[in-house]
Amino acid sequence: MIIRNRRDFLKDTLRSVSALGAASVLAKFGEMNAFADTLSGYQALVCIYLAGGNDGHNTVIPISTAQQNYSLYQKERGGLALAQSSLHAILNGSDTYGLHPSLTELQGLYNQSKAAVLANVGNLVTPIDRTAYNGSNRAVIPASLFSHADQTGEWQSGIPNGIAANGWGGRIADAMQSTNGSAIFPPIATTGGCGLFCTGHDTYPATVPPPYTGSTAVTNMATLNGIRNAPSTATGMQQLLTFDNGLQLVQASNGIISRGQNYANTLTSLLQKSNITTVFPAGNSLAAQLLTVANVMSVRSELGLTRQIFFCQLGGFDTHGQQKATQLALLKQLSQAIAAFYAATQELGIDQSVTTFTASEFGRTLTPSGSDGSDHAWGNHHFIIGGGVQGGKMYGTFPSLATGGSYDANNRGTLIPTTAIAQYGSTLAQWFGVSQANLPTVFPNIGNFTTSNLGFLG
Repeated sequence: MIIRNRRDFLKDTLRSVSALGAASVLAKFGEMNAFADTLSGYQALVCIYLAGGNDGHNTVIPISTAQQNYSLYQKERGGLALAQSSLHAILNGSDTYGLHPSLTELQGLYNQSKAAVLANVGNLVTPIDRTAYNGSNRAVIPASLFSHADQTGEWQSGIPNGIAANGWGGRIADAMQSTNGSAIFPPIATTGGCGLFCTGHDTYPATVPPPYTGSTAVTNMATLNGIRNAPSTATGMQQLLTFDNGLQLVQASNGIISRGQNYANTLTSLLQKSNITTVFPAGNSLAAQLLTVANVMSVRSELGLTRQIFFCQLGGFDTHGQQKATQLALLKQLSQAIAAFYAATQELGIDQSVTTFTASEFGRTLTPSGSDGSDHAWGNHHFIIGGGVQGGKMYGTFPSLATGGSYDANNRGTLIPTTAIAQYGSTLAQWFGVSQANLPTVFPNIGNFTTSNLGFLG
């Protein structure tokens, strides 16, 4: 089945009215922010989170470069090594790298200069190497390395050495509130599962689930959906929502639910106009999410939004075993979904205005764990895709794959990042319209690094 049935999309997309209601806690959503930057024109960021820790070593592989070659990779990876003949070659200047066999479409976008690779990025408090990592000053090391929960929180918050109440996606949206002053919908939307990344000081996300085609009913807001569809019950609910009970907390909750219903009704009505014809691959959960994103983008003007941020997630990357087979399937979903989404942005005429980027809580060890798995590690490689990307290039510093090197934390190929998440995110934020002066509000430790703009967006 082709995932482009508009009726199914409209029927299934807005199940999660509760999340839409919670999103609308931002009573200050349309206000001018004290540090907002005012720009015109539409721009959007789309984060694709690869949950579990994608193995970057088998995603981007050196074949023949000035520093290393495929033979070194093959030696260090052991049973995890992919055959050189199966790799999709890409060039970075005179160096040749290979993309995973499943990344056919991403290779095409890279060769068209619509995609770039950012090498060895991860959580950093400040630039460090092996000596500093093994030294006595533990303050320079991100908290709770190698923990899924902690590293997910730090990746999404952009704060690697403390507890955070919000994330850098939300703080970027906070900084750009003035551009969305007339909006009737939140500037951040998630297709489900977003953590800190989507939450700002004043900004909260809307949840817009993708079309549901499975056999198990989704029950996260079945009750309110039932209320919406049953006239007699709906009347009673509306009376409850408007009843002046004198309790401030209950009244606030009523307001949240009411605004959530209004958001859901507004979006449902507007999406009747969406008519994207780009074919998205069937049976691909990420493709379904990105189709949802494209449909919401198609009504951006009616929503009053000139800046939007989206969060999608593809899970299953915690590959302690059966890594080759697991990654083969997951990266195929990733590549095909991204290609379809980029084509949809072209159809909408906004490909120059939409930047998609990947994220994951950490990379994995270079040396195998068992015969076909790898353990939690640190630095990782990521993709940036869009018409505005200075593509066909690799950014950052590709690390040496020799275990025990200056950026190997523990002799297992646990690579210390050479580029910080703060630098990655700051580059995206500046393209989005956040001024350099306001970057410390979004990334408090950006001043620890020599550059806040890596150049992959011009």
